[in-house]
Amino acid sequence: MTGEVLEEWFIKILEKLKPNSVVVLDNAPYHSRKVEKVPTSAWKKSDIQAWLTSKNLNFEEKMLKVNLLEIVGQEKHKYQKCIVDEMAAAQGITVLRLPPYHCELNPIELVWAQVKGHVARHNTTYKMAEVKKLLLEGIKNVTPEKWQACISHTIKEEDKMCTLDDFIDRVTESLIINVSHADDEDTDDDDDNSDD
Repeated sequence: MTGEVLEEWFIKILEKLKPNSVVVLDNAPYHSRKVEKVPTSAWKKSDIQAWLTSKNLNFEEKMLKVNLLEIVGQEKHKYQKCIVDEMAAAQGITVLRLPPYHCELNPIELVWAQVKGHVARHNTTYKMAEVKKLLLEGIKNVTPEKWQACISHTIKEEDKMCTLDDFIDRVTESLIINVSHADDEDTDDDDDNSDD
């Protein structure tokens, strides 16, 4: 899969979706191709300067490459738009990206596991024609009810993560020592001892 192939397919999908739909994507590289490239340390100094000039960003000619990249770093957040996000926005559709490394929040992963499981359980010949037939059968076996069960499961997983996140915050806060308060107590003790 490449970004170009995905984008060709994605434009056809967007045409079938209603405005205000939401498309959920993970952060696979082919989902995340940028509208424009932003300079990196692999770029030539002259190319970084040309990029900065094209953005009307000030720099001095004698600046080192590392200093030019610092300027880029301060501004690059403005140029991080993904092609598929922009394609969707043009059609009135929102792209929602899953957090990195959290495939358990993506119901398609559970559906895909069901399809692959069907193929694995029934594959006896290991020939491509048979695998393709089993793949199509596995896809047909994914009913709306199975989809809903996968969505419900991912919602429960998200709820667990939120609960755990809240718990971690509470525990962490209880472990924080207020240094200024502790110093005040020590001072009070010292003052009490001096009166004796």
